[in-house]
Amino acid sequence: MILVTGATGKLGRLVIEQLLEKVPARQVIAAVRTPQKAAGLAARGVQVREADYSRPETLGPAFAGVEKVLLISSNEVGQRAAQHQAVVEAARKAGVRLLAYTSILHADRSRLALAAEHKATEEMIRASGVPYVFLRNGWYTENYTENLGPALAHGALVGSAGEGRIAAATRADYAAAAVAVLTGAGHENKVYELAGDTAFTMAELAAEVSRKAGKTIAYTDLPPEQYQGVLVGAGGLPGPYAGVLADSDVGASRGELNDTSGDLRRLIGRPTTPLADAVAVALKR
Repeated sequence: MILVTGATGKLGRLVIEQLLEKVPARQVIAAVRTPQKAAGLAARGVQVREADYSRPETLGPAFAGVEKVLLISSNEVGQRAAQHQAVVEAARKAGVRLLAYTSILHADRSRLALAAEHKATEEMIRASGVPYVFLRNGWYTENYTENLGPALAHGALVGSAGEGRIAAATRADYAAAAVAVLTGAGHENKVYELAGDTAFTMAELAAEVSRKAGKTIAYTDLPPEQYQGVLVGAGGLPGPYAGVLADSDVGASRGELNDTSGDLRRLIGRPTTPLADAVAVALKR
């Protein structure tokens, strides 16, 4: 049995869909906080089990009889370590034979504020004794393509990434890597640095959006504090979250979102989705 946590989230849904192309539905468990939201999966023969990271009492029953688990990291920044600890302990008690975790690129040495909880989670998984795989996902291309409206409206992309290169890949690419690990063999205790084949700068992203949209989009690089203010003022984001995004852009300027290992391409057995394709799809929506 293969269990996917966060199965109704954006990444989780893609993992489930791709798993169903490789294994029978009866071998797949969708672990979700709200089972009603997974009714469509249940109708297709997928087992749906309640599993709330913040309610450890739900995790033991959810993991019963499970051989492999994909722990998709919590989206509650600041609470992740404690939530993940509960999942790891439940997996250990259930005798799970492989725990795959969606970490962050270069988690062990990254200076991104987002990396701290991922590094802590990796350490607790290693200490648990459960065989593991760390899927150190780089940036999602959708971090940019899902929010192109303001850029198109104002003719500008803003950020603090400077000329840093970002080796982003699509969620579908990262989902394919997770499925390869969950359905394959020989991945125990491996660490994969996952990133897109061709890195781009924010200026190159703006140029690609310009080509596909038929209008000029410029990239404006801002000091981190100013960019954070834009995210709060124009974007309506909470201050702390805006701060994390600004910090990530600064990390990108240092090269922390770039990687040339080729691990993602090798795992999925094909090139990663080109930026041009991802932008084209986004603009059609």
